[in-house]
Amino acid sequence: GHEQLLKMMEERMMDVEQKLRLVKRLLQDKVNQLKEQLSKNTKADVMVKDLYVENAQLLKALEVTEQRQKTAERKNYLLEEKIANLNRIVKNLASPSFSP
Repeated sequence: GHEQLLKMMEERMMDVEQKLRLVKRLLQDKVNQLKEQLSKNTKADVMVKDLYVENAQLLKALEVTEQRQKTAERKNYLLEEKIANLNRIVKNLASPSFSP
């Protein structure tokens, strides 16, 4: 009885050791998976920060471009008014009322 009990305990111990090795392997796989995910997340975080900076630069460039467009439109409007005024002057100069 004593030897049989000892043998049962030995078998149980081997079974527990085998299960522990399996759990250790699974945990190591999970650790590796999490390390890989952390690495990907870190790279993604850097990319997001870079995109944020680039977006801010593009928004500033867009703002400057829109301001330039407004300035160009104002200048264009003033030029069109000057052209219209010059056309009126030319028309008045060419009208028969100024002929001798």
